[in-house]
Amino acid sequence: MVGMPGDQIGPLMHAVVPMVATLGLEYVEVSPERTVVVLRDQPEYRNHVGGPHAAAMFALAESATGAVAIAAFGDMMDRAVLLPTTATMDYVAIARGDLTATARLDADADAARAQFDAGTRPEFDIVCEIADAEGTITGTLRVRWTLKALR
Repeated sequence: MVGMPGDQIGPLMHAVVPMVATLGLEYVEVSPERTVVVLRDQPEYRNHVGGPHAAAMFALAESATGAVAIAAFGDMMDRAVLLPTTATMDYVAIARGDLTATARLDADADAARAQFDAGTRPEFDIVCEIADAEGTITGTLRVRWTLKALR
C-alpha cells in the first residue's frame, strides 16, 4: 500500500520542512521502497576539510529516510504522525562535491500498519547510504521511525 504519491513528496518536504528548502535538497526518486535525494555542493555548507559539514550530511540522509516514511505511510497522517525516535550516523569517508542519499525501508510496511491498527505504536528502520559523485559511500544513517497515534 502506498502512503502518498512520490511526485508530491519533494514539493511537500520543501513546503513544510524549512531545512530541506534551505539546503536545496533535490528529490530525484521517491517511493515507499526507495528514495534518492541530492545535496549539491555549496561552499557555505562545507566543513574544515572542504567537504559537506556533518550536519548537512545528516540532514540530507534523514530527509531521505523521512521521504520513504511519507511515501509508505503518508495516507495515515489523518490519524498518525511520523516521528524519528533514534538515529545512528556513520561517517566512513571524507565527502566532497555533490552527495546522493539513497534510503530504503528496512521493515515490513504492512506489519507496521497492522500493529498501528491493533492499537500499538510500531517502530521501523529506514537505512540510508550517502555517496559522492564517484559512487563512493561516504556515510550511512539508520533511523528508527514510529507512527504515533494522534489524539
